[in-house]
Amino acid sequence: MIDQSSHAAIPEAELNRALELIFHAQKAITAPPDAILAEFGWNRVHHRILYFVARQPGISQQALLGILGVSKQALHGPMRQLIEARLVENSPSAADRRVRCLSLTASGLDLEQRLSNPQRELLARAFQSAGNSATVSWVATMQAICSAASSPQNG
Repeated sequence: MIDQSSHAAIPEAELNRALELIFHAQKAITAPPDAILAEFGWNRVHHRILYFVARQPGISQQALLGILGVSKQALHGPMRQLIEARLVENSPSAADRRVRCLSLTASGLDLEQRLSNPQRELLARAFQSAGNSATVSWVATMQAICSAASSPQNG
C-alpha cells in the first residue's frame, strides 16, 4: 500500500506527469544504444558494464557488482561475452592476485563511445535548451531519487 502522506503536498496529476516524462525520457535515451546492442544480441547490462569500466579502469569485479547492483550470476554471462569479444580485459590485481580487475580494450573503448555518445549528445542538447538552473535542479532531483531509492526504508 502506498503511503499517501509522503506525497500529499504534490498533486497526483503532477506525479503522474513526471512518471510519464520519465518513461518517455528513458525510451529516448536508451533507444540509440539499444539498437547498437541488438546488433550483437546484447542488452543494457552490457552497456552498463562498458560504461562503468570506461569511467574506472582497473575496477575490481566486486566493486562493479556494487555499482551495478546485480548478483555475480547476473554479471557472469554478459561479462564473459564482453571478454570473449575482446572488449573487456580481466586481469589479476598487482596488489592481490585473487582480485580480478577490469579494463576496456581499444575496441571496448570504441564501442562504449558509440553507445554512450548519443546519450551524452541528447543530454547536452536538453541541458542547453533547459538552461543552467533547470540542469542544476534536474541533477539534484536525480540525486534525490537515487538517495531515496537506496535508503533503508526502501530496501
